[in-house]
Amino acid sequence: PAPLIITIGSELAKALARAIEVIAEAVAADFAPPPPFPPDAAEKRENEKAVRGNAEKAAREVFGRRTRPRAVTGTRDPREDEAAAARRLTRALREATAGERATVTVTSKVPPGRLRMGKALAGKAQRAAGAVPTAEPFTRTRSRRVPAPPLRVGIACDISGSMGAFAGPVASAAWILARAAGHLPSALTASVLFGKGVYALTHPGERAAQVTDFTATASTESACRAIDALDGALGLASPGTARLLVIVSDAMFVAPGEPAGVQQRITRLHRAGCGVIILTPKGYAAICKYTDCQVTEAASPADAIDAIARAATRALIA
Repeated sequence: PAPLIITIGSELAKALARAIEVIAEAVAADFAPPPPFPPDAAEKRENEKAVRGNAEKAAREVFGRRTRPRAVTGTRDPREDEAAAARRLTRALREATAGERATVTVTSKVPPGRLRMGKALAGKAQRAAGAVPTAEPFTRTRSRRVPAPPLRVGIACDISGSMGAFAGPVASAAWILARAAGHLPSALTASVLFGKGVYALTHPGERAAQVTDFTATASTESACRAIDALDGALGLASPGTARLLVIVSDAMFVAPGEPAGVQQRITRLHRAGCGVIILTPKGYAAICKYTDCQVTEAASPADAIDAIARAATRALIA
């Protein structure tokens, strides 16, 4: 018997020693400092903070002015085809932002519902013991639509000289998009004109009843500042809302730094969950080289509203 006792004691000692090692390792892990942030994390945070600060400043400067831009030539009532297009787009945006249906299981003490015998017996036992029954033996499922986040839509309209022949369709497209989004509950829209400068067309929260016509004769484009102003006014890079940026332009930006700056902004918004659409005149989509966005051609905004709706839907549910 003695050797057996020694063997058992020896194995037990080894097991205890190993257990102590495991506990010591666990304790050391609990008190170990957290892993360091990536080397460039602080720099990225500072860069994002600076970008948001610039966007907010641009929004204050652009939307803080209430004077009418020189490019605006007047306002008019929408044509029937424009109003019909806005209604169609409203329905498409409402469907895209309606949220998904979720199945919820509900329990109760009384019918209707499916009886679960285990819970029924538990309730009977509680009553037999003189306790207040808490068991809920009946279950049923019901479907409900999960509310979708509110919609934010920014619209930037190019009024540079290369868009001169398309000024009318651009004005029409801007009104259709703003009008359609404005009909949705909790939606917030804003639109700007951009040429040499950036000018507010509709301020955040406005629902323009009339179409604003304008000319496109500017010598250059300030697309980067236009995107910044809309981002700062609507929070296009901030989570918690369904966000969409629509750039109505031939996307032929030639000012120094504009092409690279526009791509940088589009990519940032895309990565932040904001859908980006470039709406170009017929024939220009093939030469648009921007990525992280959808490029949609429109010979006539009212006629091509289905294509715009599909692009908006893809951007919002992506």
